[in-house]
Amino acid sequence: MGTIAGLLLTVALFGFIFWPEKNPFFQADKTRVDYLRERKDAIYENLRDLNFEYLAGKYPEQDYAEQRAALEDEAAQVIAEMERLERHGVLRGRT
Repeated sequence: MGTIAGLLLTVALFGFIFWPEKNPFFQADKTRVDYLRERKDAIYENLRDLNFEYLAGKYPEQDYAEQRAALEDEAAQVIAEMERLERHGVLRGRT
């Protein structure tokens, strides 16, 4: 009886670990908007880190201003492309 329970537990464990949605080698299809949303989030995180490091005294004012402007420009381009794609009917994301 204990052997059967152990075998069932092992099979259930392998099923849970290697189920396709849980498999790290299985990737769902992403739209361009999904990619851009991830990029926008990364840019915003970089801006937060830049602000923190500037306030901590790790960046001179000129370098901070240049990096901040570059990140803000990139964010504006990403958001503009997201809005353009969404206007043209590209799905916001898959559910």
